[in-house]
Amino acid sequence: MKLLLVCNPGGHFSTMLGLKSFWSDYQREWVTYAHYDTRKLGEKETVHWVTMQEARMLGRASINFVKALRILSQSKPDLLISTGASLAVPFILASKFFGIKTVFIESISRTSSLSLTGRIVYNLVDEFYVQWPECVEIYPRAQYKGIVS
Repeated sequence: MKLLLVCNPGGHFSTMLGLKSFWSDYQREWVTYAHYDTRKLGEKETVHWVTMQEARMLGRASINFVKALRILSQSKPDLLISTGASLAVPFILASKFFGIKTVFIESISRTSSLSLTGRIVYNLVDEFYVQWPECVEIYPRAQYKGIVS
């Protein structure tokens, strides 16, 4: 199985690193943008560096959507996993064109409501995970399997 790991730098990147015991067993490629914490990733991993995109940057999201189409057509992953944030949206949308299964893991900081990205992708992804059990009561499609650390 080939994975495409999509995350913004910072806490979202840290969360993805917390899943290493899962993704390290598979062939994988990363999608993120250059930041002090993600730059070293390129030394050992295949990384697709994309345009920095944060919430409500619709122009940059459009640029990354076009990049997502190209990356997905070349990489051909079996599964896209994202820990957020906004960079997840263009890649999850583009993955639907290729029939690629998608997983989104909401930030641990979202204790009682979803992030903007979470609200956008909630009904698009194949599996949606939260890190607080209370969120499952509010968002019944979400699954709780514990905290990523």
